[in-house]
Amino acid sequence: MKKIQILGTGCPKCKKLAEHAEAAAGQLGIEYEIEKITQINDIMKMGVMMTPALAIDGQVVSSGKVLSAEEIKSFIQ
Repeated sequence: MKKIQILGTGCPKCKKLAEHAEAAAGQLGIEYEIEKITQINDIMKMGVMMTPALAIDGQVVSSGKVLSAEEIKSFIQ
């Protein structure tokens, strides 16, 4: 099971990134869990300074932009 983490305070960009991540995982047909990390201290502990950010299985793969579902699929696979 893939763990997909959305790091952000809940802004519209963060919500859009979460939608794209769910769409990507759904299109790939994999088992996944989405976790939203909204506390600034927790986000900073992961080394993220710009949100929204995306982490797959605990590894930050993007920060500061909203990735498309297609871009996210490449990180999940």
